[in-house]
This record gives sequence, C-alpha cells and structure tokens, in this order.
Amino acid sequence: MKQEEAIQEEELQREAAKAEAEQEQQEPEAETAKEQEAEEEAPEGSKEPKEQKEKSEKSFLGKKKKKKDPREEKIEELEDRVKRQMAEFDNFRKRTEKEKSHMYEVGARDVIEKILPVVDNFERGLSAVPEEERANPVIEGMDKIYKQLMTVLTDLGVAPIEAAGQEFDPNLHNAVMHIEDEELGENIIAEEFQKGYTYKESVIRHSMVKVAN
Repeated sequence: MKQEEAIQEEELQREAAKAEAEQEQQEPEAETAKEQEAEEEAPEGSKEPKEQKEKSEKSFLGKKKKKKDPREEKIEELEDRVKRQMAEFDNFRKRTEKEKSHMYEVGARDVIEKILPVVDNFERGLSAVPEEERANPVIEGMDKIYKQLMTVLTDLGVAPIEAAGQEFDPNLHNAVMHIEDEELGENIIAEEFQKGYTYKESVIRHSMVKVAN
C-alpha cells in the first residue's frame, strides 16, 4: 500500500510541474496578443506610417528655396559675358569681310576704268593696220600684248557688252545717234562707236552706239 501511494504522489507532482510549465509558456503569447489588439483598436489618425512621414518631411524641404552659391552666380555671369562678346566678334568679322569685299570691288573698278582706254587704243591701232602688214613683228607683238591684256581682264570678271545688231537697252547702251534704216528693225543698234564692259555683272562702262529708227 505504501508503495502504491508513493507512486501516485510522484505522478501528481509530475502533472503539477507539467501544468506549471505550460502556464509559463502561455503568458508571453497572451501579452503579445494583447499588444496586437491594442494596436488594432487604436484610432487611425493617431498613427502615421513611416514612409508617409518621410514623404511629408521631404515635401516640406522641397518647397524651401535653395540659395545659389556666389561662385556659381559669378560663373554664370562670366559665361553670359563671353557669349555676348563672341556674338559681337562674329558680327564684327562678317561686317569687316563685307567692307573689305566692297573696298576691293571699288578699287578694282577704278583700275579697270583706267585700263579700258588703253584697250581702246590697242583695238584702234590694230584695226588701222593693213592686212598685208599683219606679219610685221611689231604688229604681231602688239596683237599678243592686246590678247594677254584681254585675258587678264576676263580673269578679273570683265566682259565686253554685245552691241551691234542687238536691241537697244538703256541699262547697257548709250545712244549718241539715231538713223533711219528700213533694213533694220526698230531700236536696233546699227553701229558701235565705243565698246562697253561689265565687271561681275555690273556695268562699268556703257557702249556708245548708233540706233536705227
């Protein structure tokens, strides 16, 4: 009997120890559940998510004006000044080139106008030489010099104006005489007294002509 009572007492002690251990394990779980319930019951306005808070702070900072660094302002000012000076220099270069080109043309016209009477004298002299004397070395030399002079003028942009047999054009011709000729049409040039020339498509000397009818 005593042995059976000892065994029963020992089993009761084991069951009490087991129950006490289970109770200790259940207490932390109950506290955690209570905390979760408290968070769920808390009003929505009383809590603010972390991301929303960070976004709010960032939005507030974004509205704040960032003050420019004085060095950056100075750099922008110098860059603007350099751009303006480059534009002014480019305009000055273009204007200078245009003026130089105009001055060159004015100077060239002045020289060509002084050379044209020399060309006229060559033509008059060669036209007055009889055909049988064309083989004379002096005449041949004059003819070569005349052709060389005309080649130089052509390279410079000088060209003779067509006159005889052409219709009279006041922009190109200067009529100094009129004749009645039934064989020629109205305002047709009958004869050229002095040859005219153009320089780069502008008249440098008008042709002196006789116009029919």
